[in-house]
Amino acid sequence: MDINQACDYIIHRVLASGESLSNLKLQKLLYYVQAWHLVYEEKPLFVGNFQAWVHGPVSRRIYDRFSSTKTLYSDVTTDDVSETFDVSVLVDSEKEHIDRVLSVYAKFSGYQLEEMTHREEPWVKAREGYDDFQRCEVIIDESLMQSYYSQRVN
Repeated sequence: MDINQACDYIIHRVLASGESLSNLKLQKLLYYVQAWHLVYEEKPLFVGNFQAWVHGPVSRRIYDRFSSTKTLYSDVTTDDVSETFDVSVLVDSEKEHIDRVLSVYAKFSGYQLEEMTHREEPWVKAREGYDDFQRCEVIIDESLMQSYYSQRVN
């Protein structure tokens, strides 16, 4: 799956459920989708790393996709779904995984999700040596994501 397909599917599902969606929240939902796929499937759902930014994990690729029209706090709307997005090309197991993650995390605001990631080891470890508001583009280690979230299952 391409990260943009996961992004478009999340936009589609969250907005259809009536929840609000900001760019910040979208970034964190993508992060948790990837983290839990690493736990349950032992491989990434999509290619694309997350960086340990001040406001939590961020996919540079998705950030760049929206950077000309949105800040991290901007609302995301159905107009932001790619014109070429076709939900029917997604594998059912991928959609089911994303839906499971959304059933847990989509109810939280972007700020709440940011606060959650700030207390979790993968983001904290990637930001070691950086001040709270210092720019950081360190990649969050996927193996650490997998082991950290695996421990939370138990």
